Amino acid sequence: MEDWTQQQQAHPEVRARIRASFERQGLMRHLGARIVHIAPGCVHIVLPIRPEVTQQHGYIHAGATSAIADSAGGYAAFTLFPENSSVLTVEYKINLLAPAVGDHLEAVGTVLKAGRTLTVCRLEVFGVQDEHRSLVATGQQTLMCVKERPEQPENHPPSRPATLT
Repeated sequence: MEDWTQQQQAHPEVRARIRASFERQGLMRHLGARIVHIAPGCVHIVLPIRPEVTQQHGYIHAGATSAIADSAGGYAAFTLFPENSSVLTVEYKINLLAPAVGDHLEAVGTVLKAGRTLTVCRLEVFGVQDEHRSLVATGQQTLMCVKERPEQPENHPPSRPATLT
């Protein structure tokens, strides 16, 4: 496993765009997740262990584990997208390998193949206790670059398609 603290940092403008987008995510805010590393094609998100993100056995809930993995991969892809674009997950698969335990979880999204429209990422989630990291989930994700469509401002949710009556 390579030391991510030694990886190249993304350009400051890209980091600012990623952080601003992440701040608009109500779910990440609700879970208490935070971005700790942004590099070209690689993003790390940390989720502290709190009772609100656990399931009935005391492990971190698979939904919280999956959510931070999805966001880490999405933002990893977004680091490589043009400025006036947005990112949408097309699909992802996650395998839960072990109970998610530790002081916190760390999700790592890494771009495997960047295309003009679709990008594929590897997803890894580690349970971290002190300095010990244990892989608890792994997956793969496909994302779509939506060109010429910047993200919505914080107070303006995307419009919904009309419903048929």
